Amino acid sequence: MGGPSVGVGLEKRCRPRAGLSIVIPVTGRLGRDVIQAFEETLVSVLENRPDDTEVIVVLGCEYSDPWSIRDEVEFVRAPEGSSLVACVNIGLGACGGEVVHVLAPGWRATPDWADAAIARFESPKVGAVVPVIVSEKDRGRPISQGIAYRSGGQRVVVKPPRVRKGEAGVRPAWAPPLQAGFWRAEVLELDGHGFAATCGDSHADCDLAVAARIAGYETVVEPKSAVVESSRKVPAVSGFRAGLHAERLFWRAAAGRPTVLPLVSHLFEIVRHAVARAPFGTLPMLAGRAVAILQFGSYLERYRRLKALATSAADDSRERILRVDGGNQLLRGPTPKRREPLRRSA
Repeated sequence: MGGPSVGVGLEKRCRPRAGLSIVIPVTGRLGRDVIQAFEETLVSVLENRPDDTEVIVVLGCEYSDPWSIRDEVEFVRAPEGSSLVACVNIGLGACGGEVVHVLAPGWRATPDWADAAIARFESPKVGAVVPVIVSEKDRGRPISQGIAYRSGGQRVVVKPPRVRKGEAGVRPAWAPPLQAGFWRAEVLELDGHGFAATCGDSHADCDLAVAARIAGYETVVEPKSAVVESSRKVPAVSGFRAGLHAERLFWRAAAGRPTVLPLVSHLFEIVRHAVARAPFGTLPMLAGRAVAILQFGSYLERYRRLKALATSAADDSRERILRVDGGNQLLRGPTPKRREPLRRSA
């Protein structure tokens, strides 16, 4: 079997847009567990994908394609050892769909999981759709419904509300997790190209969610779209990187609303993070945050970009209001003249 095709780079190809592009990023070395996880994901996608769908597999390692599926799947090569964010961004450069779905190895699609999610993008306000993440052992039990950002700089997983059996409850989310989410293609281009590697694999999804919110896009949870969570253990992030990426996320998010209140909340978040990493990871975590603070100048470009997005969103909102008001005037027709009460002549 031949090796995968050469990567296409970060520039989008000039080709007709498909309805849905599915990106499967494969990182690290292809050990037996990685191959099994990747092939389980790929099989679940090929068995359940809707029509007008392209599947793009980004390989940060060698793969011989033993199943000869090049007619159904496009392989794109990433540099050896690329991170999850890097592989996703390279995959975005090969996408032609108006909606992009990222599904990491080990995460599995379910029947009709994409149909309900794609339908939500009929609203131009929707920038991302969160599938419900279910347990591998009990697929009727939701585990999470996306992620959210707290003003102090913490990325949190949104847990589903407690409801009666057979009911579907949802809570608001800021974005889907990087490993399993649906995104409008234009949202992925709001802050450059794709996700910011500067925030690492653990915080890149939340970083993009901040930009999407400022640009006026909404994120919705779709209960009819279910994705099975991966059973693979994610390697633990070092204390230094955890602090570095979390601190970068805070300052990049704060650039969108530079007020004093988030700083107060941020101090409490640092204390919480220090306790959570105690005893051996506290000092490396604080060192990572210190390095991120010293990179303060790099956040100025982020501030200018978010300010431009906010201005553009405000202009679009005013334009919509003017169009609606103008239309209402036309529908109402001419204003009738006010009739004066009859007066007796002298």
